[in-house]
Amino acid sequence: MQLNALRDANFTLLDDAVSDWSTLVGHLEELKKDAEDDLHQAANKADWAGMNAQVSKEFIGKTAGEFTDAHTQAKSIHNILSDTRDELKGYHGQLVDAIEGGRKKNLTVIGYDGGFTVTTNVPPEGRAQGDKDNATEITALQDQIQGILNKATESDETAKTVLQAIADQSELGFTDANYANRDDAAAAVKEADELAELAKKNPDDLTVQDFDRLNAGLKKYGGDELFAERFATRLGPQKTLEFWTGITDANRGNYELGRERLDQFDGLQRNLSMTLAHASQSDSAAMADWKRTMIDIGDRPLYGDRGGPMGCQVMSNLMRAGDYDDRFLQDYGTKLMETERKLTGNGAHRNGFWQLMGGDPWLNRIGDDSGSDPLTGYLKGLSNSPDAATSFFNQEYVSKDNPDNPFERDSDDENDYKGKVTLSNFQYLFEERDWPQEVDLHGDDIHTGQNNLALALEAATTGHPAGEIPTADTPAHNAEQAKLMENIVQSVSEDPSRLSKNSYMSDSMGQIAAEYMPDINRQLHAGQDHETALFPIAGTAAAPDERDLTRFLYTVGQNPEGYAAVNLGQHSYTTQLMQHHFEHPDAYVQDPSFNQSENLKQGIDGVARTAGQIEGILGAGRAYAGELEGGAKDAEYNAALENASTWGGTAIGIGVGMATEPLTGPGGAIIGDLAGTAADEIISSITEGAMKDSSGEVIYRNGASFQDTSDSTYKLVEAAARKAGENTGHRYPLIEASVATSAEDGFDSAGRKVHQYLDGEGIPRQLDTED
Repeated sequence: MQLNALRDANFTLLDDAVSDWSTLVGHLEELKKDAEDDLHQAANKADWAGMNAQVSKEFIGKTAGEFTDAHTQAKSIHNILSDTRDELKGYHGQLVDAIEGGRKKNLTVIGYDGGFTVTTNVPPEGRAQGDKDNATEITALQDQIQGILNKATESDETAKTVLQAIADQSELGFTDANYANRDDAAAAVKEADELAELAKKNPDDLTVQDFDRLNAGLKKYGGDELFAERFATRLGPQKTLEFWTGITDANRGNYELGRERLDQFDGLQRNLSMTLAHASQSDSAAMADWKRTMIDIGDRPLYGDRGGPMGCQVMSNLMRAGDYDDRFLQDYGTKLMETERKLTGNGAHRNGFWQLMGGDPWLNRIGDDSGSDPLTGYLKGLSNSPDAATSFFNQEYVSKDNPDNPFERDSDDENDYKGKVTLSNFQYLFEERDWPQEVDLHGDDIHTGQNNLALALEAATTGHPAGEIPTADTPAHNAEQAKLMENIVQSVSEDPSRLSKNSYMSDSMGQIAAEYMPDINRQLHAGQDHETALFPIAGTAAAPDERDLTRFLYTVGQNPEGYAAVNLGQHSYTTQLMQHHFEHPDAYVQDPSFNQSENLKQGIDGVARTAGQIEGILGAGRAYAGELEGGAKDAEYNAALENASTWGGTAIGIGVGMATEPLTGPGGAIIGDLAGTAADEIISSITEGAMKDSSGEVIYRNGASFQDTSDSTYKLVEAAARKAGENTGHRYPLIEASVATSAEDGFDSAGRKVHQYLDGEGIPRQLDTED
């Protein structure tokens, strides 16, 4: 900053710019609200189908998001400009005051191109002596002015840097970088540059102090968009991988970190993952190059001719936390599966390259697995990114036309001919892959990869990150999600051991089933072809057949966590559905000749009967597990139900979620005000043990007996009808009195279907005597 430029500065244009940006922020605030309320929410509530579900709805959502980002970016720019303007005005005032103070001491400040000088205000012939006599005052004024100019220069240059960085974040569209002032943005950029340089050091030379600064800095700034993008691009893909490998490799020479900070490696991995995930959301040209390069080096040894793990083995472990950009995840996954095919002969044998061997670095510090199998970390990343997960699982793994395809299955023709089959990524990973064996540090077998597979499937089918509950912003299920759900059900039905022998996946399978309760009820209801109004569904309905659903639910019911999720999901959905129909008795018409009460009774009885059927299938699975393992297994079921109480009021979202948005009335109307109340009471009665059956046993706490489960079911369905009526102010005593019988009918039919669809194999002995 030149002295004359600051002293003679005219801030009128800058004032006008700040004012214009303030006006723009106000306009964009209104547009953002209109886009969200009138555009995005309306799109979420619409009954989309076909290409509209796949393209138009996504486009509308992204467009609405652009308005939000535009407002955020404009607000940040306004804040930075305003802050910089105010600072420069302040420095201008300080400079003028300093010059005036010097004048009063008979000192003159003279600016010129490239600098300034301070001299005594006397005639030229006496100036040399005057400067000598006033040397102390001249030096002090020079230092004062130079300090002011340095601060003004820093303010001006950092403003330019951060404004340019914000503009670079998105080549097209807007960024969501949000800053209250210039100093915050400048501090983030400065920290990113310094930490990137620190991470570029030879990992063997990193000190404990370096480690602590990196860990603290990434934790503090990892969610900052400017910081994340700048740190990642300054460090670069190769150095990123070398940094993490060097930190975690016990065979390297840096024993100090392993001795002093081993217990904090997981925190650094998580903070680095979150930072890179945030960086991947940037559309800057530098970040686009970073993502392309990271994918390109994924199948290469990290150290070239000197070997080392593959790039994807390292990078996948840095995907375990955070929400990565969907496009990056999809492209990365395509390359990852391409590498898997090369290393396994299209899946014909185990991938020995991704099996932990002696001397290999322990690349993962979050959890127990070694991180040698890159699919384990990648699938955990997908579990946080639902759209990318849906796309990945529906992609083709190997075509039946590929001459090197090793997979043959029975065809449907009468000659039972085995032929090549096309497999999707889901089918390969869930049905065929020979997963590398993993043990924890205690030598016990672990299955983190398949657990993460289940989590990723949960995200892919539900549309929200695994482990979360659907919210009002969760869109209705689309065609790709519904297709994947159908494939899961069909796969487990085809070979139940795919789940029963990997029961640790059942909690996610139970969550999936819970969130597809509207679809499951519709498919199991006897009048499914004509009763869509009884089980309203927004979006695309999944339609697995009755046989597959029975076998799937029965298998899920053999696991306590899976059973608890479906049980709560079913009762939550049933209660909310009854509440909806009590509030809108004209929504369902079974027979036009019936009056309103008769149609309502028929509809509610149908809901209760289907609920009983689902509980009967689950109960049969629970009883079978109890016969195999005795009372200890029953205790696990009880514990699973009790632990579900930690869901609190959010449990009401299970089974309804956005599959019914949350419940769709006639003509697509949204019945949002009713969701919750009655269902919350029902869920609490199960998880908190508030309701007891006729024998005094807490509901569902004694499920080893198939009959006990039946008693619990119809009593709870009866209570659901009563509470739904109370909460809507529309009690129907005759209907409340009949639902228990309908639920019993459904429960009894479930026993017959289990016999029928399981061919008498793997079912509880109780069904032979009680059915």
